[in-house]
Amino acid sequence: MGRAAVFDVDGTLVDTNHLHVVTWWEAFRQAGHRVPMHAVHRAVGLGSDDLVAHLLGEDRDKDLDAELSAAHKALYGQYFDRLPALEDAGRLLRRLDRDGWTVVLATSAGGAELGALRRAISADDAITATASADDVEEGKPAPEPVEHALELAGVPAERAVFVGDTVWDMRAGARAGVRCAAVLCGGIPRADLEEAGADAVYDGPAELLASLAQSPFALIDP
Repeated sequence: MGRAAVFDVDGTLVDTNHLHVVTWWEAFRQAGHRVPMHAVHRAVGLGSDDLVAHLLGEDRDKDLDAELSAAHKALYGQYFDRLPALEDAGRLLRRLDRDGWTVVLATSAGGAELGALRRAISADDAITATASADDVEEGKPAPEPVEHALELAGVPAERAVFVGDTVWDMRAGARAGVRCAAVLCGGIPRADLEEAGADAVYDGPAELLASLAQSPFALIDP
C-alpha cells in the first residue's frame, strides 16, 4: 500500500505569507476597510471567501467580496515572477518522492497563482498531483482539501502525513484523520499549531528534511 506526503504551499514551501498580508491589507484599504495586519496574518491560509468573511464578519456587504478578492489577486500577482521558495523545499519533496512517497499539494491557490508557486518550488518531477481551490467546495479548516489529496494519492488517512504552517492546516489535517507536521516559517506560534493538531513542529522544510528519520513520516511503514 502506498504512502502520501501532502503539503500546503503558501508559508510551508514558499515564503509568501507576508506578501499575502500586505496585499490583502492593501485590498481592504482600497475598499475602505481598516483591518490590522496582525489580523490578516492570522487569517492567511483560508480561502479568499472565508478570509474576507473571517475578517469583515457576516454583516459586511457580501456583494463586494468578489471585488476584494480580485484586488488582492491583482496586487499579489505582481510578485509571481519572484516568489521565494523556502530553504530545501524542493529537496524535501524530491527526497520523499525517491523514498516512495506520493507527493500531493493541497492549497487554496489555483490557476496562475498555483503555477507561480510550483515554479518557485521547482520540483514538479516529484509532485504527483495537486488538490487546489478549484477542486473543492470547502477550503481549510474543512478536511475536504486534505481528503481530496488522499483520493488523488489513492491512500487512506492512516497512510498519510500532512505538512502545513497555519492553524487552518492543522485543523484540516486533524479532521481528515492524518498525521500532521507543522512548520514555523509561516509565522504562527508553535503553541497555536500544537493546539490545532500538530503532531510535530519544525522551523521549516530544511529542518524537516534533516529530521525525517524522527518525524511523523517515520511512523508509516513502507
